Amino acid sequence: MIQIDNLSFYYNKKRPVFDNVSFNIKSGIYGLLGENGVGKTTLLHIISGLCFSKEGECHVLGYESAYRNPEMLKQLFFLPEEFQAPNMDIMDFVKSSSVFYPNYSQEQFESYLQEFQVEKERKMTELSFGQKKKVLIAFALALNTPVTLLDEPTNGLDIPSKSQFRKIIASAYDEQRCIIISTHQVRDLESLIDPIIILDRNQILLNNTVEEITKKLLFSHTSYKPEDVLYCEQTLQGYSSVMVNEYGEESILNIEALFNTVVNNKAKMKELFNL
Repeated sequence: MIQIDNLSFYYNKKRPVFDNVSFNIKSGIYGLLGENGVGKTTLLHIISGLCFSKEGECHVLGYESAYRNPEMLKQLFFLPEEFQAPNMDIMDFVKSSSVFYPNYSQEQFESYLQEFQVEKERKMTELSFGQKKKVLIAFALALNTPVTLLDEPTNGLDIPSKSQFRKIIASAYDEQRCIIISTHQVRDLESLIDPIIILDRNQILLNNTVEEITKKLLFSHTSYKPEDVLYCEQTLQGYSSVMVNEYGEESILNIEALFNTVVNNKAKMKELFNL
């Protein structure tokens, strides 16, 4: 769905955000992870055509994103982390905005609002930040665009709302859809995101499915500190560790441990995953 070829981008030439980066994004609920300042939001802006690459190309559904072709835009929706809610009733906002998206479902939107426990008769400016975010998440998913970009969607949501968010995302997804979620809140989405992209400055450290990751890496929790680990963290219950999965053992992915493993073993990750 998204093809990025030899992409370079910078705000300052001395500190490039991306330097000759190439990768593909297919269907799935992608988790886009990375430390602060590595370019997660910038990548979403490039995909949506809000930023233009200095070199290379980004194609979305066959269209070069920088041209913001209307045929591309009606198949893509980007929900930024920060937004300005319009001074309108919820339903007036939806009515005026949904006309640009041919696959919008009013039934789905109202169902998602009900799951989020937000009354559709409210005015946007009367809502708390978390409630506004719920409305926009519900709207984004009810558009049924093939590509949906969500930047830190769980920021501002309370614990019950995060559970509702996971339920709604899971119900909205189908195999013809690509949902990219940029997040620092990895524990909020651990059971949901697959594949996983981990960005580092100037490069992609990982772009793999959970199945591919757990074939290469073994995640364990033991009462003692194992030897030859790539990453190990002591907890109250023992040691959470990650090591090379030499014998094809099954394990459950720990995204937080995965992230720390990848950023601290960049050369080894390139070797393991043929980057």
